[in-house]
Amino acid sequence: MADILVFKKKKLSEKHKGKTMCKSGFHKWEVIKENQFDVKQGKLITIYKCKRCGKQKSTAL
Repeated sequence: MADILVFKKKKLSEKHKGKTMCKSGFHKWEVIKENQFDVKQGKLITIYKCKRCGKQKSTAL
């Protein structure tokens, strides 16, 4: 017979970790240094990515 796997439910704090802060507008922005030049606009840009939810934003310099 096969082994029986026991699955444990996640706590609510583990399930929703970091989501409430981002929903309230308090993102944890981190600079992504890969694509720094926008070809279409011909400008340098800075791309930010939130560590918690993965949302991205960019600013032109």
